[in-house]
Amino acid sequence: MEADSVSIWPRMEPFLLGALQVAPSSKLSLHYLRKMATYVRTRDGCFPILGWPMWRHIACGKLQLPEDLAWLYFETFDILIGHTPEERLEWAECLSQCSSKSELDQQRNKLSVDTLQFLLFLYIQQLNRVSLRTSLIGEEWPSLHRTRSPSPSDREAKTSSQNKNWDDQAHLSFVQSHLAEILELLVEPGQLSQSGQALRDCLISLEAVRSLGLLLEGSVCRGKAVQPVHRLLTKGPLQTQAGYSPLSHSFPLHKLLSCLQHSLTLNPFGMTACLHSGKKLAWAQQVEGAMKRAKIARNTHMAPPGSKMVLMSQVFKQTLAKTSDRLTGANIKIHRCSDAFIYLLSPLRSVSLDKCRDSTVVLGPVETSVHIHSCQNVRVVCVAGRIAVGASSRCTIHALTPTRPLLLPGNTDITLGPFHTFYPSLEDHMASVGLAVVPNAWDQPLLLGPEGLVNPSLNTSSNPDPACYRLLPPAQFHTLVVPFQMEGDTCEVPSGLPPPYQAALDEKQKRIQNWQKTVTEARLNKEQKRQFQELVEVKFHEWLLETGNRQELDSLIPTTIASLKDSNGPATDTPRVNDSKHIRNGRAVGQSPMAC
Repeated sequence: MEADSVSIWPRMEPFLLGALQVAPSSKLSLHYLRKMATYVRTRDGCFPILGWPMWRHIACGKLQLPEDLAWLYFETFDILIGHTPEERLEWAECLSQCSSKSELDQQRNKLSVDTLQFLLFLYIQQLNRVSLRTSLIGEEWPSLHRTRSPSPSDREAKTSSQNKNWDDQAHLSFVQSHLAEILELLVEPGQLSQSGQALRDCLISLEAVRSLGLLLEGSVCRGKAVQPVHRLLTKGPLQTQAGYSPLSHSFPLHKLLSCLQHSLTLNPFGMTACLHSGKKLAWAQQVEGAMKRAKIARNTHMAPPGSKMVLMSQVFKQTLAKTSDRLTGANIKIHRCSDAFIYLLSPLRSVSLDKCRDSTVVLGPVETSVHIHSCQNVRVVCVAGRIAVGASSRCTIHALTPTRPLLLPGNTDITLGPFHTFYPSLEDHMASVGLAVVPNAWDQPLLLGPEGLVNPSLNTSSNPDPACYRLLPPAQFHTLVVPFQMEGDTCEVPSGLPPPYQAALDEKQKRIQNWQKTVTEARLNKEQKRQFQELVEVKFHEWLLETGNRQELDSLIPTTIASLKDSNGPATDTPRVNDSKHIRNGRAVGQSPMAC
């Protein structure tokens, strides 16, 4: 079998979920990471496993990073790597029992990571580094690997990427451009020059190459099983090309570099491939206006775990609801949706909202992260491993999350509120991805700027405004009802509401009871009751129109029910969500809904 039949590509998740969506600290440059690579290999207790105490020592004592930022990187890497749901729930239970910082430190001291993979994770933070040349001219310089003209799918993939975290072509370009430096970080200190650079004739051990599995994977030929990169390099057609020696269990650096550069290709399960050949979800009917331009594509029918994705774009004035195995474990991208109501009620791997506006998004439990970027007037309701918000305005996030929400540069008028809804299978879904009700840090955000965490007492032009967010005032708090019938046992908001918000709800309920009592005691006759009912309904419909809630209600009415209502007066029905997708056009009552 020819070596050309073997393809190796960058894995999606390290770049999508691991690279923070902000320019990295200068302390994570190659210069400092080379020093760290040498340090961890020559100190006891740092290699091959790096614990939180030693990383804190390196980050805070050597790199001069704040402890909260050091923990942010450590925690992000831990979220990225594989843990069973049971392990995550056990960790959450231990954290929830910590009542002081010293107890929290003791618990964190038990956490450790693979040293070399963590080094590579720190290195790929350079993915979102701002280049002066790129910022001025836009594109990178042409390369030998990009000689063809971009196809329409390529262009769509490029323009639909708000940053490089979703852009598989940027991932490939990054690895191609930085592969030599990546491999240098894996070389043992004894084979480095005084400047820390690898010598040409140095060797890289098989164990070090195993750590490359964080970033690279591949297959022998198209359609075959995906394998870790070290397996492809130690047998078959690439063994000779990579120079692998079964006796020394090592690779010559220059041969390994040449072999990988020759075999690198675009991820066949990335966004470009999904847009080009992923399974499209066509509408039952094609009509003018809103439904015609909405697009949804997925690769969940053929992608391996960790590469499953669903891309949703330009959902406009519609309600979309779905719970399905097709969504379970998928990375979701919601792009340029407006005036929409989206319910994705399945356990999800990650969710990104990009350039959406005037919409509500209700999510099932998200195992890793929810990232909101360049959105306006969007409400997001979620249980998630992490929340990150950047370059957005007038957005409200109701969250249950064990980690502190990340507020990135460019935000204005962000409101953080407690998680305030449920659906019947919510707690089962939370358990399936290892998310618990405690700890819950929804109201303790971290403000992250170009040079690290922002001190709320400082307000400079280069950092996020400490006043860019607020906590939702209890007086403005209302619960959200998921308007679909589903199977399950959850019948209330998991863990309940924070006391001030529960008290505000109780006060509202008391006012309703007082109002009902006042109406009852008024002793209206039949005609007065009719007139009063008409007046209340008129005011209610005025309020629906003024607030935009009329559109949401209209979009939930199935066609048959809408026609009955039009012809025979009021009719009620509750849509069901059961492994099916409901798309409703929300422009007018009775307009034909679309199902896909």
